Amino acid sequence: MKLEERLLRSIARRKGNVVLRSDIASLGSSSQLSAALKLLQQRGVLVRIGTGIYAKTRVSSVTGATIPAGTLESLSLEALNRMGVKVSVGSAAAEYNAGRTTQMPGKLVVNTGKRRIQRNIVVGGRRLAYENNYGRAAASA
Repeated sequence: MKLEERLLRSIARRKGNVVLRSDIASLGSSSQLSAALKLLQQRGVLVRIGTGIYAKTRVSSVTGATIPAGTLESLSLEALNRMGVKVSVGSAAAEYNAGRTTQMPGKLVVNTGKRRIQRNIVVGGRRLAYENNYGRAAASA
């Protein structure tokens, strides 16, 4: 069985819409996986949303184009959870949810707590932004 066929079978069996490269690393060598993933992207089976992060695709009911099978919010949170990164809503969204402001957040920002993250996750031209708790304890003291 070819590597592409094994990848397709593995992707179809997976729950959720995110496929990490580490999930499929046991199927072949690094160069073989790179070539197979590139081929699946060209066929429209997967779309790359970050380094080592791929999303399943679906056909848009409006345009008929191949699009990621989820939003930036759902795909990025699923990917971060799968990588073991604990996140919560950003400060602007927390203020809005608590009713302290009526201004809705314009972009998706997640709080990573004490962890610093530089990973780019982009879905449909929208980019995930990060904030952390560094400096907040000193500011409130």
